Amino acid sequence: MQPNFAKKRDIDMNTEKFRIESDLLGQKEVPAEALYGVQTMRAIENFDISGHLMKDYPNFIKGMAITKKAAAIANYEVGMIDLQQRDAICTACDELLEGKYHDQFPIDMIQGGAGTSTNMCANEVIANRALELLGHQRGEYKYCSPNDIVNASQSTNDAYPCSIHLAMVLEHEEFLPHLVEMIGALEKKAEEFKDVIKMGRTQLQDAVPMTLGQTFSGFAAALRGELKTLNMAAREFLIVNMGATAIGTGICSKPGYSGACINALRRVTGWNITLADNLIEATSATSCMIQYSAAMKRLCIKINKMCNDLRLMSSGPRCGFNEINLPQRQPGSSIMPGKVNPVIPEVMNQVCYRVIGNDMTIALASDNGQLELNVMEPVIAYCLFESIHMLTKGLDTLRTHCINGIEANVEHCRKMVENSIGIVTMLNPIIGYKESTKIAKEASETGRGVYELVLEHGILTKEQLDWILRPENMIKPVEIKL
Repeated sequence: MQPNFAKKRDIDMNTEKFRIESDLLGQKEVPAEALYGVQTMRAIENFDISGHLMKDYPNFIKGMAITKKAAAIANYEVGMIDLQQRDAICTACDELLEGKYHDQFPIDMIQGGAGTSTNMCANEVIANRALELLGHQRGEYKYCSPNDIVNASQSTNDAYPCSIHLAMVLEHEEFLPHLVEMIGALEKKAEEFKDVIKMGRTQLQDAVPMTLGQTFSGFAAALRGELKTLNMAAREFLIVNMGATAIGTGICSKPGYSGACINALRRVTGWNITLADNLIEATSATSCMIQYSAAMKRLCIKINKMCNDLRLMSSGPRCGFNEINLPQRQPGSSIMPGKVNPVIPEVMNQVCYRVIGNDMTIALASDNGQLELNVMEPVIAYCLFESIHMLTKGLDTLRTHCINGIEANVEHCRKMVENSIGIVTMLNPIIGYKESTKIAKEASETGRGVYELVLEHGILTKEQLDWILRPENMIKPVEIKL
């Protein structure tokens, strides 16, 4: 006999307490203990899309809290709200900044309405918490309305993008240490492997010798360059359009409000936040989000290349490059005994693919803004948050479970260099390209080494050849004198 889950749900629903709220579309029951209100309830019903809710992204809620706190301060200064309302709203926002009541944001990150559901959820939560602080009941909006008081002088079209901008500054600041730690781990390996000679390759073919340390130094330099790019992109988030209201004209706000709000944002955050030069353009623009996503994509392309190289260099162990050993994390096959796969670089590859895919989504969403607004900002925000969260976890996983534990197969690397035809390149400046080509061809056809063929043909003495092919002479520019 199957249990009757539906019947149990009916009993639970009937015994739960509700309050009645109303909006343009009529009345609706809202859980009595909820800080959110009727418009949040409609969003819960309408948008069950991604399964990722606003409450899962604390910095988004904090970005909204900063925005609403600054707006309340500015609204008091221009006479839109009274002192008690300002203080109650600011206290409610401070509580959100402390991490309280984040469970009261149960709405899907992807939604229609250009972010109105998110903005109204914040307005309702802050209004109801402010009402409690003022000694009133939740839902007694005549004392502190979500629309008229908390959302005074604002529209979703300036409060929502401003919140995303501020949230991404917070996200960026939290992300940076993880990237810096990865760069440090790579630099440590570069130092550890500085004397390990290996074969460099171009087009997957033997090229010329280098050190394993140079390889890892290159990885570190690649990521350090992208660190600068990310920092440059993040600065654009400090330009906001608060005071634009609906389309950039500032309708429903008082003169002086926009400047007062920017000043309040600066005081609340300590950041050099500035007002966009043209609020009409800024209200429909998503350029800073495009730019930061592109910077993350650039970073991922560099990480992808590094992970692919790690997989190639560790391939084998008997029938591949086998230059390095990656930490063994788990058995690699359900049928092939003894096989261990490079699972950590593989998972990081997949993280990078997702971020690159998110960048395409952001590009398409940004391209589909019309007239005075881009209604696709919710999916842009969702992709930005997902990308940076996945990159954070991916980098930590790659660093702790892979990079830190890499070991070099020193002797194997040296033997491959000694047996490579590629070392003939070192002889070019001395015996010329044509003669070097002859030696390379003969070595390839006979399977013999370049070293012994040069001696056999009497092209150079053993002493001369030994000096030319010293490891330190093969990894940097040198002046060859015989």
